[in-house]
Amino acid sequence: MRIVRIIQEKKQTEQSDIDLLLFDESIEKYRGKKGNLIPLLQSAMNIYGYLPESIFDKLEKELGISKSQMYGVATFYSQFRLSPVGKYIVKVCHGTACHVQNATELTESLEEVLKIGDGETTPDGMFTLESVACLGCCSLAPVIMIGDEVFGKLDGKAAIRIINEFKVETSS
Repeated sequence: MRIVRIIQEKKQTEQSDIDLLLFDESIEKYRGKKGNLIPLLQSAMNIYGYLPESIFDKLEKELGISKSQMYGVATFYSQFRLSPVGKYIVKVCHGTACHVQNATELTESLEEVLKIGDGETTPDGMFTLESVACLGCCSLAPVIMIGDEVFGKLDGKAAIRIINEFKVETSS
């Protein structure tokens, strides 16, 4: 199964509390330096957690970098996100070992319990669900990863139990 990054058709909703002044130091640090685009986008990711549309506007205006170039880089590398993500990113491995051990069941169960699709974030901003090509834990297939924690040898019910445990932890 090939993992495809899904570009959502819906218009990105920009948060009104984006403080662009936080990004000024990064712009000054990389102004005039060759190859500055990726470090600038990484800096914005570190500050905001994603790349707000206003960052592209600011970089175009202040440094003359074209939006097409910025979007080309931002959509090519999986480290960059164009919309906010949840507090917990739930990655479902769909590598060969996980695929043959029914990773699809995990994804479907998680989509059902979280009421979101692959690549989406829950309305409360708690979880983002992502299918990934490989997590490198083949002996534990099928696996999910939440934050830095890996959970293996799962079925759909076990994956739902794990999500429910995270919900309980965050509500207390």
